[in-house]
Amino acid sequence: MLAPSRRAVLRTGLAATSLVAMPAILRAQGASVKLGIIQPVTGALANDGDLGKLGAELAVQDINAAGGLKALGGAKLEIVFADSRSNPETAAQETERLNGEGVAAIVGGFGSGLCATASQAASRYDLPYLIDVGVADQLTKRGLKNTFRFSPSFGMVTKSALERLVALNDAAGKPARTVVIVHEDGLFGSGLAKLLQAELPKLGFEILETVSHPSPARDMANVVLRIRSLQPDLVIPSNYYGEFVLLARTMLQQRVRPKGIYAILGGGASSLRFVKEFPQAAEGVMDCNHWPDPKNPLTAELRKRTEAAGRAFAYNVPMNYSAVRLMAEAIEKAGAPDRLKIIEALSTQSFSSGVMPYGQSKFDTGQNTSALPLNTQVQGGDVKVIAPEAFAETKANFPLKA
Repeated sequence: MLAPSRRAVLRTGLAATSLVAMPAILRAQGASVKLGIIQPVTGALANDGDLGKLGAELAVQDINAAGGLKALGGAKLEIVFADSRSNPETAAQETERLNGEGVAAIVGGFGSGLCATASQAASRYDLPYLIDVGVADQLTKRGLKNTFRFSPSFGMVTKSALERLVALNDAAGKPARTVVIVHEDGLFGSGLAKLLQAELPKLGFEILETVSHPSPARDMANVVLRIRSLQPDLVIPSNYYGEFVLLARTMLQQRVRPKGIYAILGGGASSLRFVKEFPQAAEGVMDCNHWPDPKNPLTAELRKRTEAAGRAFAYNVPMNYSAVRLMAEAIEKAGAPDRLKIIEALSTQSFSSGVMPYGQSKFDTGQNTSALPLNTQVQGGDVKVIAPEAFAETKANFPLKA
């Protein structure tokens, strides 16, 4: 074998020296940044997970089409997807896999129980985790420096929901005095029910009963029979999509029609799938929940793109679309797909909120302090924002006729 010539050695050395001297930003050109997306696309929460995944995919498409991560030389975002299968243990296992895949950060989770185990697993690797929807207050109170929540907590949602319920009831002449709470028995529903039990009596409402149910639930007949016997003015449900729809349909079938169904984080109340498939059960249902700004033109565009993909629009799409864009902005502000630098950026800087009605998002001990739920009502076969006034499209229809 012939030894390389002196000229060849010099050429190789100069090329290597040039590569080392090249600015890091140029060396990064053409590279991709791996972003973990975790959603429950199978199991009991599959409908929500599928929509969350779609929202993330649409965001990555738009970011890459607009030139990628410009602060990183136009690096493209690459999704590494994980299915938690609606199971907390699997959520933790899939987070371990995402870490092994070398993702720079994770967005998603959906359910509070899923987010709890996934973010805990991510914390072992200083892996930035941005919760999309999981609302349990304790998710950002565990001292995990890697964990951030884009959406409002259920404490924040409940505060807004009760203030608006009082205003709604007062404006209508206080027709509602008695309440039955119906909630799923997991981390999300049980925590919310506890808050409602503490706060509603202070506001002049009598809680006739609090009814819990498992998720998934196959039958709501006994729950609705109990509501019928108590004859409350209001039913306040807090549950996931399948159970909410089952409850509303069973109430319609059994002709149980209170003065209002006022959901707080009701899984189906703000879903166009529910409205289209069961219009009679959906009509008049109110909800205080995650919802995009209806006055932002991009909201209507996202709805069109969701329907073009064969899905019915719900908040999961704009929520995850906006959360992924926020994480991309954080990676750019960090200047590199460096996990600790991303955590530092999320902890200290403010960010665009996409199509969500949050203004500038800023995190305090992991919670987005500007996150704001909206009140919606199903009217005329569509979901309309009724409060707060700055985002309202129409007035509330309350009380409902028997």
